[in-house]
Amino acid sequence: MNSVPESAPHALTPPLVLGSTSRYRRELLQRLRVPFQVRAPQVDETAHPGETPRELALRLARDKAQAVAAASGPAWVIGSDQVCACEDEILGKPGSFDAALRQLQRLRGRESVFHTALALVDPRGGLQLREVPTRVRMRNLDDAQLRAYLLAEQPYDCAGSAKSEGLGIALLESVRSDDPTALVGLPLIALCDMLQTAGFDLLTAERA
Repeated sequence: MNSVPESAPHALTPPLVLGSTSRYRRELLQRLRVPFQVRAPQVDETAHPGETPRELALRLARDKAQAVAAASGPAWVIGSDQVCACEDEILGKPGSFDAALRQLQRLRGRESVFHTALALVDPRGGLQLREVPTRVRMRNLDDAQLRAYLLAEQPYDCAGSAKSEGLGIALLESVRSDDPTALVGLPLIALCDMLQTAGFDLLTAERA
């Protein structure tokens, strides 16, 4: 599956590959106006015993990038993963209304940390790896408000069930992060730094 912004005149050689099927990450990466491909990583996302939320996010980002790189030939491969933790309890993608409601009930009135990890594998197998934490405090909302939000937004594929780029912003009391796109799932400030370190020209390259 290819996902190439219309403004990109041609593909990169070696190509840039996003190792994720997340539509949120694909939409974020398109902001950089560089051509890229999308490939699904085949990675077991089960947490290891004793693994912290931050360690889990970093490992999964690395494993996703390396798995896609191993199946792609020479390429630049981006891997990313996000783990939501509330008092060290990991909250994954809920998958259903009832599970999402339980997550929001757990999070309301509390601070949680979204650990968003980013990996970049170069064509020779070199690795850059970073994690960008985002601290989020949710408003102390009642069950009727939480149910109304879930019915309107249906954020069942989002860790922590709060889609900040949509109506989920109304759930939040505060957000603290060095990278405003980290909470959505792909820290673009960190990614730009990694790509520029790798030699990508993101601002002055010719565009159609």
